[in-house]
Amino acid sequence: MAEIVEMNREIVPHPIAVQRAPGITRIALSNPPANALSIAMMEALEQALADAGDDPDCRVVVLAANGKVFCAGHDLKELTAHRADADRGRAFFETTMRQCSALMQAIVRHRCPVIAEVNGLATAAGCQLVASCDLAIASEEAQFCTPGVNIGLFCSTPMVALSRNLTRKHAMEMLLTGERIDARTAREFGLVNRVVPPEYLGTVVGKYATTIASKSAMTVRTGKAAFYAQAEMGLTEAYDYAASVMVENMLARDAEEGIGAFLDKRKPEWTER
Repeated sequence: MAEIVEMNREIVPHPIAVQRAPGITRIALSNPPANALSIAMMEALEQALADAGDDPDCRVVVLAANGKVFCAGHDLKELTAHRADADRGRAFFETTMRQCSALMQAIVRHRCPVIAEVNGLATAAGCQLVASCDLAIASEEAQFCTPGVNIGLFCSTPMVALSRNLTRKHAMEMLLTGERIDARTAREFGLVNRVVPPEYLGTVVGKYATTIASKSAMTVRTGKAAFYAQAEMGLTEAYDYAASVMVENMLARDAEEGIGAFLDKRKPEWTER
């Protein structure tokens, strides 16, 4: 893997912090101690993702957090405050869940791969956030859970992301027990890709990011979109779709350049964004 490029900090309004390096945008939840997914936090994250998508130089997004907790899920105090509304909070609850669903889909549909960098507790919708990312690297200190069942509120929206990443029985184990799992168990379940000592987390994530950023942006964008599209199809439909994607990909200039460079034993020069 390529060496990580040191990132230059940018000042971005609360509740997130954004850093940019060549090809990489790092978005960090920055409202400790809980880094809860309040409406303001979700709006800020979705806007930061949109900005990264609009940046032609961005090839990879890293989603991280400042503080000991990666994300504690929805802001229960914010939700509870709206029980005093005339509708007992229904309108606000609907707004919150729609915003959360839009955020998770923005990650899946983002043109760039999104890597979760987890060094702490990811619970409920915070665990959903990790599961929604394309890759997830966790430190040995990370923990994960979907504890809604413990407070009478089943983690139904986190269930969507978990059931698409974990085996059904592992997903149901987390959803029904509400118990925390450690990072190594999360890897066994398929929630994270790698577990590393906390002091190496940033370096390992950086190496993944810089490696992916060195590839053809067009090829990675095409592949990510195709991955999620075919996963929702039947077998025959998926193969027909994937074959058509490969034909179009084969006709792209970067594929022509990449194959030519491989045959000529030289480094390719990507031109398509």
